[in-house]
This record gives sequence, C-alpha cells and structure tokens, in this order.
Amino acid sequence: MNFPLITDPFFYVIAVPAVLLLGLSKSGFGAGFGSLAVPMMALAVTVPQAAAILMPVLLVMDLLGMAAFRNDVDKALLRFMVPFAMVGIVLGALLFKLLDAQLVAAIVGAFTLLFLAQQMLFKPDPHGPPPPRWLGGLLLITSGFTSFIAHAGGPPVNAYVMRLRLKPILFTGTLAYLFFFINMAKWLPYAWLGLLDWRNLATSLVLLPLAPIGVWMGVRLARRIRPDLFYRLIRLGMFLTGCKLLWDGVR
Repeated sequence: MNFPLITDPFFYVIAVPAVLLLGLSKSGFGAGFGSLAVPMMALAVTVPQAAAILMPVLLVMDLLGMAAFRNDVDKALLRFMVPFAMVGIVLGALLFKLLDAQLVAAIVGAFTLLFLAQQMLFKPDPHGPPPPRWLGGLLLITSGFTSFIAHAGGPPVNAYVMRLRLKPILFTGTLAYLFFFINMAKWLPYAWLGLLDWRNLATSLVLLPLAPIGVWMGVRLARRIRPDLFYRLIRLGMFLTGCKLLWDGVR
C-alpha cells in the first residue's frame, strides 16, 4: 500500500518546531505553548488536517508524559475534571462540521487574553479560596470542546488549575493524565468524521520520532524549574497562544 506523504518542504519547516513545542508543553515545561502547534501547522495545511496529523503524535506524547509523572497526580482533581472534559468532546464531535474552526480559535484566544488581563488587574489572594467547582466544570467543558476542534484545550483548563496553586510537578502530572483521556476520546469521532486518512497518518509517522525528544527535553526542565518561573512561563504561553488564536480567527 502506498502512503501518500505530504512532501511540501514548507510543511516540515513549520511542523518540526510545532511538534517539539508540543512535546515541551506535554512535559509541563512551557505549559500553554502546546496550543500553538495547530495554529502554526495551519500555515501549511488546514486546521482539521493539522489536528488529524497530530493525533498519533499526541498519543505517544501522552504515554511518555504519564510514565514520567505517574507518581505525581492529584487523583481527586482528575476524577472531577475528566467527566466535564468528555462532555466537551461530545459537543465538539457533534458541532465539528457546523462550526468554523477560525471562529472557535478566535473565541478561545479572546477568552484566554481576558483571563490573563483579569489575573494582572485583579491579582488573586494567594490565601483565598479556590475557584468554584461550577466554574471549573464550565472551563473543562470548554477545554474538551476546543481540544477536539483544534487541540487547543490547554488555555481553558490552565485558567482553572492555575488558581488551585498546585505544586508545578503535581500540576504537570495531573494535566498529563487529563489530556491522555481527552485525546483518547477523540479517536473514534475523528475516524467517524473522516479525518484519519492514510495521508495524514503516514505524515504522522514521519513526525513521530520527534515526540520523545520534545517530552524528554521538557521533563528535564520541568523537574528543575522554580515554581514562580513555571507559572510565569504558563502565562507567557497562554498570552502567545491567545494572540495567535485571536489573530487566526479575525484575519
């Protein structure tokens, strides 16, 4: 069987750094930057095709991340988050062909920037109560939905979990497990929608060796980073992601 790979050199110029950036974010270091992967690859292919190509890469990254942080998971928080994220996946699958991916990108980008502005203008009390669970549920539904549409589930869930003030390593491990469940839940709907064709899967195989490299680099950095710098990098990643998604949606 012939595998009709994408052969455009420009695609790989964009895709290689996008996959490495995704690997870094999967390890926790630079969390938030991973949502830039699909917008970056959309410079060379369509958003649905970029999302489909990244599916096998994400699976490998998720498994590596879970192995690296298997002892660093808030199980109670994970049990709370997964069902809401699954609701978002279902909504994304049902509405995928009705919604314009650029519109979804613009909405995610705008809300990400609004959250960061709120954080800067009204800094939360470090000794205050955690955010209400209804807000967490809403943000997790949004995360599942935007993850299905464009693998951009990071900013909404970060907006909730950041305010729980977890230790960086626990933050990273819990989200690694969350996104494993989210990404596994996408496989059947993606196949149902016809996105997992041989061209996309064959191109994924070419990019697959980059997955462990990005995760390995990030894991080494995540275990050595100071908590204050860790959260600054998350905010920077969310800011860049928000700007890029908003730009893609309104241009």
